[in-house]
Amino acid sequence: MPRQKDILTTGEVAKICNVAPRTVSKWFDSGQLRGYRIPGSKDRRIPLNALIRFMKAHNIPVDGLQSGNTRILIVDDESEIVDVLEKVLSEQANYEVHTAHSGFGAGVECEKYRPHVMLLDVHLGDIDGERVLNLVRDNADLQLTKILAMSGKLTDGQAQTLITKGFDGYLKKPFHVRQVIEAVEDATAVVY
Repeated sequence: MPRQKDILTTGEVAKICNVAPRTVSKWFDSGQLRGYRIPGSKDRRIPLNALIRFMKAHNIPVDGLQSGNTRILIVDDESEIVDVLEKVLSEQANYEVHTAHSGFGAGVECEKYRPHVMLLDVHLGDIDGERVLNLVRDNADLQLTKILAMSGKLTDGQAQTLITKGFDGYLKKPFHVRQVIEAVEDATAVVY
């Protein structure tokens, strides 16, 4: 499965930002874009999180980062739901899927994996789903992650409240897999 690179070359950054590699080198040399040089070489390397911060600070569209398979993180303490979603989303929709069974596990996976979309059960046993949402939103490196709430215990009114609190969407359990795929596609759609 393709995995998003954490360290990029100036050529890769140039493609993402739609500029010439020389422009990226100028950003690097002036100190605007943080990174490091390969010892014994003039080659430069830029960490992904530094690139994201730079792009946001300079209003460069971040849609160039959304390459490769869509990365999904499923966070639910009900193993049956996680197993079914993981199988179907990876096989039928060709998403790159990781899972976590707790809020703590979600934090660890987010740091390692930087998902495009998190499917988050708002009623986890160890931590409230809104707390997970706030932790992700407060992390500068995870600003691109879309978070879809999942629950079978909320009324439609309560579900709408989740959207106002910062969730990017809501799935009411039980749901059809097609609904999940459509919600993920809606969350990751680039609007021109």
